[in-house]
Amino acid sequence: MSITKIHHINFLVKDLDQGIEQYKKLLGTRDFIVDALPGRGVKTARTRVGESWLVLIQPVDMSGIPGQHLEQHGEGFFLISYGVDDLATAAEQVIANGSEMTSAESRKGLENWQVWDITMEDTFGAQIQLCEERD
Repeated sequence: MSITKIHHINFLVKDLDQGIEQYKKLLGTRDFIVDALPGRGVKTARTRVGESWLVLIQPVDMSGIPGQHLEQHGEGFFLISYGVDDLATAAEQVIANGSEMTSAESRKGLENWQVWDITMEDTFGAQIQLCEERD
């Protein structure tokens, strides 16, 4: 597997608008792209930080994974996503090396992102996913 970069880092927030304002002040960032992932039960805001994305996530469905994580752990770091050129090949390599993916298939993320999570048992409790940008 060839990881090309840190594609994005997700932080959970209770209030997306407040999170955007706080990160604008903190990082001097001006432009956030606001979006939603209804299948994940979240609203999002993202901004570029160099070649990577900083993504703020506000759960709107507390029964989903992000909502449950927010209830259990509070606001803050949620996951890191590593960029790969070929998601299927990268997942095959993870499995061949004795780890597991959290699902049988990848899922659509924001924009043209296709993502696939690695089980936390294999990542020392960190939420890690692989991401391929597709045309």
